[in-house]
Parts: sequence; C-alpha cells; structure tokens
Amino acid sequence: MNILQVLPELKSGGVETGTVDLAKELISKGHKSVVISNGGELSKDLVKSGGIHYKLPVHEKSPITIISMIGKIRDIIKKEEIDIVHARSRVPAMSAFFAAHMMRVPFITTCHGYYSRHIFSRVMGWGKFVIVASNVIARHMIKNFGVPRERIRFIPRGVDLDKFQYTKPATDKPKKEYKIGIIGRITPIKGHVFLIRAISNVVRIMPNVKVMIIGDGPESKPKYRQELEMLTRRLSLSRYVQFLGNCQDIPEQIKKLDLLVMPSIGEEAFGRVIIEAQASGVPVIASRIGGIVDIIKDGENGILVPPRDWNRLSEFIIKLLKDAGLRERLSLGGRRSVEKRFTLSQMYKKTIKVYNEALSLYRILIIKWSALGDIILSLQALKAIRAKFPKAKITLITSRQAREFLSRYNYIDEFIIYNNNKGAESIADILSISSELRRSSVDLVSDLQNNKKSHIISFLSLAPRRIGYRSRKLDFLLTEAVAGSKEAMPPVEHQFKMLKPLGINTIPEPDPFIVTDEEQEYADKLLQNAWIAKKERLVGINCGASQKWKSKAWPAEKIAKFCDLLAGKKIRVVITGTSDDAQEARKILMLARSKPIDITGKTSIMELAAVIKRCSVFVTSDSAPLHVAALSGTPFVALFGPTDPKRHLQPSGRYRIIYRKLRCSPCYRADCKHRDCMNKIRPEEISAAVTELLKGKK
Repeated sequence: MNILQVLPELKSGGVETGTVDLAKELISKGHKSVVISNGGELSKDLVKSGGIHYKLPVHEKSPITIISMIGKIRDIIKKEEIDIVHARSRVPAMSAFFAAHMMRVPFITTCHGYYSRHIFSRVMGWGKFVIVASNVIARHMIKNFGVPRERIRFIPRGVDLDKFQYTKPATDKPKKEYKIGIIGRITPIKGHVFLIRAISNVVRIMPNVKVMIIGDGPESKPKYRQELEMLTRRLSLSRYVQFLGNCQDIPEQIKKLDLLVMPSIGEEAFGRVIIEAQASGVPVIASRIGGIVDIIKDGENGILVPPRDWNRLSEFIIKLLKDAGLRERLSLGGRRSVEKRFTLSQMYKKTIKVYNEALSLYRILIIKWSALGDIILSLQALKAIRAKFPKAKITLITSRQAREFLSRYNYIDEFIIYNNNKGAESIADILSISSELRRSSVDLVSDLQNNKKSHIISFLSLAPRRIGYRSRKLDFLLTEAVAGSKEAMPPVEHQFKMLKPLGINTIPEPDPFIVTDEEQEYADKLLQNAWIAKKERLVGINCGASQKWKSKAWPAEKIAKFCDLLAGKKIRVVITGTSDDAQEARKILMLARSKPIDITGKTSIMELAAVIKRCSVFVTSDSAPLHVAALSGTPFVALFGPTDPKRHLQPSGRYRIIYRKLRCSPCYRADCKHRDCMNKIRPEEISAAVTELLKGKK
C-alpha cells in the first residue's frame, strides 16, 4: 500500500513521533510511506528511514492557503499513487479531505485531541474511519461531532520497545538525588504550574529532588514558559527545577528519571509519554482525566490523582520516592501493561487492518423515493447493484411504504425515509439527511430518482462519485451525468443505461414478489368470505389510480359494464383499490347488474399481491398494482391513456395493452376534464382481452 500521512509539522511531540514511528513500520513491511508537513527535525529521521517527505505550509489556518493546498496535495496523491490519505490534525485535514475526495482515495483521520466544536474541527469526523486512542475521545467524537459508532476505530498509540528498554529501578538503598520529570509541550492544560506548586511541598520533606521540565512552549506563545520560570523563582525553587527545553533523545532522558509526573488538567486524548516511561521502567503519577485512565490502573501500573490538587500530588510524590517496593511494583506493572497493550507492533497491525478495511469497504447510496410502482420497477436495478458490489454497504433513500416492500429482499442494508415534503419542511429534511450521509462517508451515489431534490442530496452527501441522468434538473451537481435516450424505452432498460458506468451491462431476471404465509392466508379468507371457491376463475380490476394521477382512472360506468360482461361468461370479478377508492367502488356496485366483490381499502399492498396471485387475470391502469401483477406472474391487461406504455410498462409474462393514442397523448397531465384517452377504452375490448388471456394466448 502507498500511505500518505498529513500533519502540521514534524517537530518533537507525541503526534509527530507517532507519525514517524508508523512510517518506519510501514516501510519495514514493504509499504510506501509519504508524509506532508511544514517540516521539522523529525523529517530527517523520516527520510533517513526510507520515507518520502513533502514540505508544504499545511499548518497555516488562512482559508486561501487551505484552498491552495488542495491542488498540491491532489498532485502528490496522483504522483505517488496513494491508496490511503491519513490526516492527523484539523487544519491540514481540510485540504487533504478535498484532495482525497477529488482523487477518490479513502480518507482516514486520527483524533489526537479533545477538539472544540469549531468549523475546522468538523473535518476530523469526516473520515471513512475515525481512529481514536482512548474511550473519552471516542465518546467526544460520537456525542459532539455526530460520528456514527460503527466508523470509530480504537487504536491506542504504541511504543517502540527496542528504543525504550526496561531498566529495573534501584531499590537497595536510598539515592542521593531523585529526578522527577515532566515531558510535553509547555501549555496550561499540561498542568506544569501544579507540579511546581507540589514540589514546593515536597522539598520541605525531601530536599534531594530535582525536577526536569522537558519540552517547550509554542513559538507563538513564549510568555507562558516565562510565567512558569517566574513562579519557580517566586517559590524559591530555582535550584530544584530545571527547564531543559526540547530534547531529541527522549528515551535517554526518561532513563535518568526516578519518577514521571503528568499533572494534566485538560482532557488528554491519550498520554504517549506515560507508556514510554512505563516501557522504560519509570513509575508514573498522572491526573485522573481523559484518556489517561485508559492507560493507568491505579495502584497497579501507576498512580492517579485528582487534577489541580497539588497537595495530593505532593503526598504521592513523597510516598513513591520513599517506598522503594512500591516503585518496583509499579515499574513491573507498567512494563507488563505496555507489552500487553501498547506496543508499536500492535498499533501498526491495527492501523493496517483499518487501511485494508477502508480499501475493501464500499458505501453506496441509492436514491429512489417515488411511487411504489416505480420502486417495484427498480427491483432489478437494486438486484444488479447488489450483485456487482456484494460486500458493499448499500443505503437507500426511499418512502416508508417502499421500505416495507423492499425489506423483504436482501438488496439493501439500510433505509433512510424521505417524506418528500414541500417548502421549509422539505429543506429541513434535505439538510438533515445530507448531514447524516456525510457522517456515513458515502463513496458512490446512484441517483435513480433524478430530480432537483435528489441531485442536491447527492451533492451534499460529499460522495466523490455521483451518477445520474443528464437533464436540466441541477445535473451539474453530479460527477457523471449519463445522456438519456431520445426514444421511448422500457423503464428497466432506461434505468440500466444509467448503471453502465458502474460496469453493469446485464439485466438480471426479476425475483418474484414475496408474500408471507400470513398475507396469503388473509387474502384467501377475504375471498372465502365472498364465497369464492379455490378453483373458481377470478378476474381482478383495480378501480382507481393514485390520488395524484386521477387522469389514469377508467370511468366507473365502464367498469360496471365490464363486470357484467364477465358475469355473463360466469367469471367472478373482484374490485380492488385503496380506501381512497371506496366511494368509486360503491358507485360501480350501484351501476352494475352483476355482483362483483368489493375489497377496496381492505388490503395492504402486500395483501393485494396475494389477491392478485389468486386471480386468473388482473386489469389495471398505470399504477402500482400493474407492476405487482407483472412481478407476481399473473396475466394482466394494462390500460394506458395519459402516460406512454413504452416508458412505463416493462414487458413481462402474458399481458395485453389497451392504449388509445390521441393527438394529445401522452400528455402526462395529472388531471384532465375530458379524459378522452381513458373514456374511449370500451368494456368489450377489455373483456375480449381477458378472454384471450384466460385461453392462454400471449
């Protein structure tokens, strides 16, 4: 693998050292390791070990610089053929994210701090996986940045045991001088001031101590170190406290210590220096805060004290320095803990596992929330996408009714319900769903809905690849807009034209409509109550269309006459429909001389499918029951008027189309005061079509 790590600088520090350690381990295992930073003394160590370093001002917070870095990082990704981009800090992560996005390379973050909810911090939750070193940071990223738990990967930092070798502490006799160390950047959250105040208590009882403050403050904030030096002089501790600044050879400095103190007052993400000291056999006292509690088990491999309490801190320092047995016990416990949980080898193996997972896990979003009939027509497309990407996690944005239907198939892993509201509610829904998708880190969007709203959601998901049809409906928000066909074509073929960029060229056979035993039993009882024998020929007719498409409905008086014609042939007719069609059904019953069975409003779409399966022939306009009949294998007669059957009917099994093509058709008008296209369909021709299908004619 070719791995790119991005961080602000390669000066001394836990993040920087961890980056170089991982780079070395990657190189030793045959991988390419590339690092982008603003440079620093550790860059020489990186290059010497075989790594590649690019010096760029990725540490600068200027929006202009951040934007300008996107193209430069993108060029490096292309040149070095990078497989994974791994960001370790907020500011460079902004540029790295968009560069990786443009190159369609997985983007991973490691959270090294307890970030504030600043706009720059948000990017640390955008990784395909978010690596955390402690439970406190995991909870922080989940609660405050909305990172789904499934994208969190727990990888504690590791220490090189060859570099930090164990030395058993001397316990045979008291020492002339005990050295206490604090290692880290000089900032208020590290708690230096509390150690200095604690030492003012310690020296009254044990004057033979020396405190080594290793590390320095940021160049932009030199005053804080000066304040600490002034506090040291004011407390008359100058001969006990030594400010050493940044030191290159940390392992050698740790070996000199009898005790390491980490009196942090801020939420530490981890505490790398703790495991380095433990590996070297140096006992540790630290604050009971943040990720430190994931490392130290109080009294077994270290001592925990309340943060800011320098009196308790001084008590434990004195106790530990006086008790040689306790020092030895904590030293051995610390080393065992590191060997078991915090080695560089373990960190490398877990990180490589995350890299491989990022390369293998593919997240696909499909958008299709239209009417149930259109959802049914999408079944083969969903089946083909699942077959092409068998290991991908596939999410579908759809309607609540469609979820009930599609959940019976194994094509979709996760559903997001979209209500397709209007106005402010619609905007709120779009923003909410888009935010959820960004947290999911989508790789590919297949927009089967193809309208303005779906294109906006697709774009706001930040998926690097977004495929849909070319249209005038904001298609510039797609990364790949497929040209549509000028000629009318069946709906399934139309969908599969859009799937060709995914390498899907074959339309699979549709799976049958899945009806449960309970639904079939309900349908059978419904018909039995109407005195329908199991072997009796039954023809169904859907008396309505959707509430939106009233122009598709065939008139009640025509349906009544059709029922009478079939009754004359000793064929029972069952009228189906939703509760919205109940009034139309009552009108049909009043007009008909025969006695058709009315079950409008008495079935769900799944129970209706069971009824349709029982029918010898089913008659319906262009609506969901038409596609249910086609999928169920029941012969059907399809009535078309305002819509084009070439675009909305997928050839399937035995069927007949009745289509009165007028000068104005297909008009695609939801309502029409004339409805000539439907009114001119005669009951006699539908009766004849049903008879032919009953005889087995195609």
